[in-house]
Amino acid sequence: MAKNLEYSILLDFYGDMLTEKQQSFAELYYNQDLSLGEISDHEGITRQGVHDNLKRCEEYMDELESKLKLYSKHKNAKKTFTEITTLCKQLREIVEPYKYLTKAVEIIDSLENKLSFILPGN
Repeated sequence: MAKNLEYSILLDFYGDMLTEKQQSFAELYYNQDLSLGEISDHEGITRQGVHDNLKRCEEYMDELESKLKLYSKHKNAKKTFTEITTLCKQLREIVEPYKYLTKAVEIIDSLENKLSFILPGN
């Protein structure tokens, strides 16, 4: 089973919907980078048991994503956020040299400020 960054991200979105044991296994495997053997030693079960548990986690998170699409929506929102931010910067470069367009600059400032509340840290 190849470790996959996507499952680490899906765990952020859907981890609370997994059982405690599934959450624990997935956290150890995807986020803390423990091997199946290390997890089996830690949990006192076989490697096959860990593998089966992780496989069920993946299938369930895939099913949730196919129905709810939270991760897909987040990726699209982030892409749109970046595009709008880029457009604001381009518009600012065009407008700023013209002093009589200060209202346009204020609107750009307001847009950028509002965007920072949608996806903080971008």
